[in-house]
Parts: sequence; structure tokens; C-alpha cells
Amino acid sequence: MLRVMVIFGGRSGEHEVSLASARAVMEALDGSERYEITPVGITREGRWVSGNDSLERLTHQLESDDGDHDQDGGGQAGRGSPASEVSAAPARELARERLPSDLGGVDVVFPVLHGPRGEDGTMQGLLELAGVPYVGSGVLASAVGMDKVTMKKVFDYHGLPQVDWLGLTSLQWESERDSLTDRIGTEIGYPCFVKPSNMGSSVGISKVGGPAELPEAIHAAAEFDRRIMVEAGVDAREIEVSVLGNEHPEVSLPGEIVVPEGFYDYENKYTEGASEIVAPADLPRSTVEEIQTVARTAYQAVDAAGMARVDFFLEQGTDRLFLNEINTIPGFTPTSVYARLWDASGLPYDDLLERLIQLALERHGG
Repeated sequence: MLRVMVIFGGRSGEHEVSLASARAVMEALDGSERYEITPVGITREGRWVSGNDSLERLTHQLESDDGDHDQDGGGQAGRGSPASEVSAAPARELARERLPSDLGGVDVVFPVLHGPRGEDGTMQGLLELAGVPYVGSGVLASAVGMDKVTMKKVFDYHGLPQVDWLGLTSLQWESERDSLTDRIGTEIGYPCFVKPSNMGSSVGISKVGGPAELPEAIHAAAEFDRRIMVEAGVDAREIEVSVLGNEHPEVSLPGEIVVPEGFYDYENKYTEGASEIVAPADLPRSTVEEIQTVARTAYQAVDAAGMARVDFFLEQGTDRLFLNEINTIPGFTPTSVYARLWDASGLPYDDLLERLIQLALERHGG
């Protein structure tokens, strides 16, 4: 029987999403006689919580925190205000928290951590130091996949099609505001999107219709990261594929994200009924093959392993394909896009989890 440690929660704004993913993963693995599950949670403050009831304890804390925020007039602490979930606890304080004592006794770790301090290479580095096999990409791919500016540079090097973009820092904005505004107007145009470079799940992203809206959008992005990306807007269909594998990755059939209004932001991603996934997407065979080829190239360009979701824009009217981003730990419930696309491609959820665990063991020589 394989001993699988599932790590979830974390200090990012995607704490709640992580709990939902972890619950689905553990329920599926628990139904198999092949695995012994060790759940380990990380609170919003960075405390490690072990024990069979760790998911319930973090869920209870989340509900209590949401209630406190609602009473204070802060609205939804989980979905409506992701910024409120990001812990600012100092590293020296977190260093006093104990890592799980049974980490060295497990066969494989399944990190279900979304966003900074979990998906960005920090957890992967810890597991590398501990010498424990784990599901998903290593330190390099995790870090590159989390940082939008670095990711864009890697994709540019490989000649992959992308919309026009510009990287800057909050300090540059303060000292070069006029020249940067001119560059954005000339090189990027409007509408455009302003995003924190190192953040996931569409947190901190603003759609900008003109130069007067830039300062507020850049300030919003700078709340999450000093490095910021400005990206050209495009009238496009949003297409996504799931990738699975190590040296020889497989790519699922594409799915299409349909959002009735606005863009695919945090609210639309996690509010029930605000968006839907059409899987498989209604696309010509030649377009499907192009998407799969670019996705595979992007996956290998960042040296991803195990799994990733790769997102695209397909421009209306021209059908030009633009690579948007790669997500190395996508949402992982059976109804999440990653799993839905594999199910539509003939690989059900339980089998997908088994493949991921085997890929982790293979990659780490297990």
C-alpha cells in the first residue's frame, strides 16, 4: 500500500480553492485499497496541521474567518476579497512552525496548493530537500509557470505565439509613469489587462479601457507583486487543454470557457454558474492539432512534469491562436477544467490520479 501525503491550504489567496481540490483528491484516493492517505494542511497563517481531521479544521477556520469578515463589513473573505486571504506573517515566525514529522515516511506527496508559497517552487524545493517524490513539476517549472513575466520571456524564446505584452515594476511606474503610459498606448494599445506577475487564479487583474484607468489598475496589481505585466486585450474565445506526462507528455482535447459577461476573472472562475466549460470545444481538427502542438511545446519549454493546464486565446474573426499561460497545479476537483478535459478525452478522475502518482514515482526514480 502506497503512503500518500496530501498537502493543502496555504498562505495564498487561493486557500479556499485548495481545500476543495484536496477534499476531492482524498475522497477519490480513499476509495482505493492501494493508498494510505496522510492529510496535512497549512493554515492561512502558515501553521502546519497534521492528523485525519486537518481538512475539517482548516475548513472550520475558513468558515469562521469568513463570518468574522462579513460581520466587519468586509464582504466575502474567500471569494470576494482574495487579498484578505494572503498572510503577511514574517518568515521568522513561520520558521518556528513544525513540518510534519512523518514526511520522511511517505512514498509520495501530492501537493494541492494553488498560488504563491505552494505552486511557485517553494514547496517543491522543500520536498526536494527532504528527498520525497511528489506529484507535479519541479522547482524550475513551478517558478516559471507562476511568474507571468518570466513565463512570457521563455515562450518568446521558443517562438510561441503570444499577444503583445510589457513587463514593469512598481518602482519603474512611479519614476517613469509618463513614458510607460506612452509605451503602453503605442506598443500594447487598449483595451489591455494589467496583472501582478506572480499571482494565480486571476487575482489582482484589471481590464483597462484607456490611459486614465492605468494608475488604479497598476496600483491594484502592485498590492500582490512589485513586478507587473501589461498585456494586450484581444476579442477571443478562451480555450484550454490539459497536459499529462514527464518526458513524453500527452495533451487532452481542448475545452472552451464560456463567460456570459466580462472576462474570466476570479469571480467568474469560482462563482457557481458564472462560467461554463464546453468539453470538447467545437473546433476544426487542424486547430485542435495546432493547440495541442503549442501546448506540448510550452510544457516542455518550462520543463514541466506530471501535469499542467495550458490556456489559449483564439481570436474571433481570424482564428489566430495566442498562448496565454501555463498552470502547473490547476484546480483539481472532478468538475475542474483539468479533470473535465481528461474525462472528455477518455481518462476518468480516479485513473487520472493514479497516473499522476505513478508519474511522480517514475520521475523521482521510485
